[in-house]
Amino acid sequence: MKGGKVPDQNHVARFCRPMQTAEGQLQATAFMLREGEESLSVNWLEFLNCSNRESELTKIRKIYSETFTVGARSRIAILNVGEVRKKVLTESPDNRNIEVLHDPLINDPSHSGIYNLKQDDELIAELILQTVLETYSARK
Repeated sequence: MKGGKVPDQNHVARFCRPMQTAEGQLQATAFMLREGEESLSVNWLEFLNCSNRESELTKIRKIYSETFTVGARSRIAILNVGEVRKKVLTESPDNRNIEVLHDPLINDPSHSGIYNLKQDDELIAELILQTVLETYSARK
């Protein structure tokens, strides 16, 4: 349902461009809003209804290949919704309460967004980076 909360026990994937990695390591810039964005774009993995992570990655890579130019150094970051929310709430100076909401697109029904972020919010981006559980190549 559009606008529904993604449950805390669920996971989201974030597409990270090559310029957001350095020597294979994700940078906090991967979790910062770009000009004109109201949320950080992610994909709700459990919404895909796959039996395992590899199946989820196959579906996500297909979506990304149709949406982005997927470079050799592009990465997929996996985050647990509850861990991200808790880390930002407890460690940000303003006790920021971020929300992860389902925001499906016509060609991307698992699309969701992380809301209540601000432009140039490096500290929050660093906190999100610290919660990354896994990373994978975004290329098939």
